[in-house]
Amino acid sequence: MHIAVIGTGYVGLVTGACFAEFGVDVTCVDVDSEKIARLLEGIVPIYEPGLEQLVTKNVQAGRLNFTTNVKQAVEEALVIFLAVGTPPKEDGSADLRFVEEAARSIAEHMNGYKVIVTKSTVPIGTGERIRKLIREHQKKPFHFGIVSNPEFLREGAAINDFMRPDRVVIGSSDEEAIAIMRDLYRPLYLIETPFVITSLESAELAKYAANAFLATKISFINEIANLCDRIGCDVHDVAKAIGMDRRIGNKFLHPGPGFGGSCFPKDTRALAAVAREFNSESRIVDAVIDVNERQRALMIPKIENLVGELNEKIVAVLGLAFKPETDDMREAPSVDIIHGLLERGARVRAYDPVAVQEAKKLLPDIEYSEDEYEAVTGADVLVFMTEWNQFRALDMQRVRQLMRAPNIADLRNIYEPDSMRQVGFEYVGVGR
Repeated sequence: MHIAVIGTGYVGLVTGACFAEFGVDVTCVDVDSEKIARLLEGIVPIYEPGLEQLVTKNVQAGRLNFTTNVKQAVEEALVIFLAVGTPPKEDGSADLRFVEEAARSIAEHMNGYKVIVTKSTVPIGTGERIRKLIREHQKKPFHFGIVSNPEFLREGAAINDFMRPDRVVIGSSDEEAIAIMRDLYRPLYLIETPFVITSLESAELAKYAANAFLATKISFINEIANLCDRIGCDVHDVAKAIGMDRRIGNKFLHPGPGFGGSCFPKDTRALAAVAREFNSESRIVDAVIDVNERQRALMIPKIENLVGELNEKIVAVLGLAFKPETDDMREAPSVDIIHGLLERGARVRAYDPVAVQEAKKLLPDIEYSEDEYEAVTGADVLVFMTEWNQFRALDMQRVRQLMRAPNIADLRNIYEPDSMRQVGFEYVGVGR
């Protein structure tokens, strides 16, 4: 089987590379000729563990190709995945212009039966919208199937999530398209992956609902952490106790400065917009968004309480990406928090293992260090912003000696408060 993936961003690259690893012939298409040229050389424009090696391996094997030629890719493919961006508009709803452009291109070059699959996260009703667009722009009336096949990839673990997913959701009313999708995902049947076959609309909503629920758990535990700070108890003990209930589970019960990234902020706002469109209330989702925005602002007083007035104070920030194992700075809590520090006159010196180049685009007015120890030298306070593994076992005696004042604001609860205080630090965490 030959497939095409339109869009070589995060989702498109992972999808194309992983299907190629399954033995499928894959052509990834993008309008950015420079990006395509780099990909053909094996240069991956995003950081995702294992992705560069997977791309290089399958390009060399001849199963993975990159091109700007939409016509050829569409004509050769039986299945065409739409993995283009759906950025938020000002009202939070998804901007579908790239999806619509891709649909029109597919219609123009269609030369037989095709299965068109939305891999991008799209609002409910987008599948039918694509169906109508293709029918309107076809040069000849070829039959085609429409499928929603949402991705549930975690940045930093995307390849494993694709190869060993919790489930595969296939939404369609076209039996032929469903059969083709089952065949495409046949390697996953061998490891007994659950498949959910449903309607287009249910599959589209499932993606938003999943992300909104996970975001809800994060905002909930952040509210509990803030309450723990007031009471004087430890949110880790509370999270452990409630997480042992199998109905709740222990995942996403880690307090911090709020969620970020390309999915949770965008998808919660988009789900709220969908609810407004269908005249349905979304009070819980609205509260999740509000709590997350407030959580970032609440981190500034934690730092101020350690050092007093921030003007001319040196703040060392370790971690900039919204989570470990990625260079993604989209909606990263670090951006809002650092802007707040700068507004108060602080000097910010930061280090991140992989996200510095992306961070410089959003935070050009701060200093960047080569490593953790350079970042903390002469600092008045150390802020742990992202929980990279390499930050978990720093030589804290050395850190204390390098700092001008021994203050730590651990916004990810990486270290134990008592241990840090024994070393001589003034320490504050989130809910601890």
